[in-house]
Amino acid sequence: MTNYHLAIDIGASSGRHILGHLEDGRLITEEVYRFDNGFSDVGGSLVWNIDTLEREVKAGIKKCGEIGKIPQTVAIDTWGCDYVLLDRSLSTLYPVFSYRDGRTEASYSVADKLVPRRDMFLRTGIQTQKFNTVYQLFADKISGKLSKAAFFLMIPDYLSFKLTGEIKNEYTNATTTNLVNSLSREWDSDIINELGLEGKLFGELSLPGETIGCFTDEMKKYCGFDSKVVFCPSHDTASAVAACPVEQDSAYISSGTWSLFGIESKVPILNFRAFEHNFTNEGGIEYRYRVLKNYMGMWLFQSIRRDLGKKYTYDEMMEMAMASDDFDFIDVNDPAFVSPHSMIDAIKNYVGRDMTLGSVILSAYRSLAKSYADAVRETQDITGRPIRKLHIVGGGCRDAYLNKLTSEVTSLPVTKGPIEATSTGNIMSQLIASGELRDLDEAREVIKRSFSIREV
Repeated sequence: MTNYHLAIDIGASSGRHILGHLEDGRLITEEVYRFDNGFSDVGGSLVWNIDTLEREVKAGIKKCGEIGKIPQTVAIDTWGCDYVLLDRSLSTLYPVFSYRDGRTEASYSVADKLVPRRDMFLRTGIQTQKFNTVYQLFADKISGKLSKAAFFLMIPDYLSFKLTGEIKNEYTNATTTNLVNSLSREWDSDIINELGLEGKLFGELSLPGETIGCFTDEMKKYCGFDSKVVFCPSHDTASAVAACPVEQDSAYISSGTWSLFGIESKVPILNFRAFEHNFTNEGGIEYRYRVLKNYMGMWLFQSIRRDLGKKYTYDEMMEMAMASDDFDFIDVNDPAFVSPHSMIDAIKNYVGRDMTLGSVILSAYRSLAKSYADAVRETQDITGRPIRKLHIVGGGCRDAYLNKLTSEVTSLPVTKGPIEATSTGNIMSQLIASGELRDLDEAREVIKRSFSIREV
């Protein structure tokens, strides 16, 4: 009998249900369901349609029953920072905001006076981003929404609650909130109190591999079977890094909507240089810290393609860039690129001149590659340890031109794969939880045997 495990991997633009099982020491995966995702502009606010997201999650699970492959376990990962609030009757408090909404512009400046950036970093290890959960929650406090809340759930926590009826908070995604102490690995009650947030909202933190519960009777009736829902590293980057064959002298780039450049560390890096370079120390599987920097990644190209009505494929856009030799460097993390009406116009306005489409795309390519080179130098500065190799995982590793530029500007060997790193790490954590694999080290050996991981 085959032991199937289902990874539900949801990104900002799409979600997918991937079944996985072990066969002769290799991981075999199969995509069984895929759906579109995205935020909407509702009355000037950028919000997630959380009810649609729930329906798609359940529909993909039902698909497993329809094809006769029942998962023993199910785990959900998504992006970080965003969350759902429930009231005392366990009803959802709408709207569910996207981190790209601008409502934190005002709340950030007020919260920063109560808990200054450097104090926040020294306690949580998390980089300063105006869209971080802590500033979103502070905006909810100002608006009065928080006063109605009884429970706080990150997006994967909430979707798991909808499958099981159990309310639990997972550690890796919680670390992205700026509310978890990096040393105690628990909610930081001092920050919560100093900002006047409600401590009762935040439940005990659960680790990847812990059981949430089985399907509710309603869910069993809907899909026709029962499964155990467990926590994977529910922050998608934590799952992606779990699938990365990272070594002591190497760094990873988890390349998707965001590019996450970092290293794996057994301790958080909390020195002043890390703060100045705006690094973050997010939680990972087996309490392995992800010391990394966030960069606006494939979002640049996704947005340019959207501006063009998806007239061109990503490969065609890449060819336009390669055919051009005219570009300007941009700061890929400039607020102008977070949620512009037009990414093409935003880039032209940033550089202050008109540009051909090829030049716009090449500027995005060159600037993103340059950010990786900067991150190499800064990582070596804050850790004192050399980086001799880069591993690129995730959907962005399919971009041959960006891979080539990355190797050129960093002067480092670069390997790519696995492509579906997040769902792979999600499944691997389930295999560890089920006892089919011993630990993360064994899981990574299986990954090396299972996927094409080669130098670019």
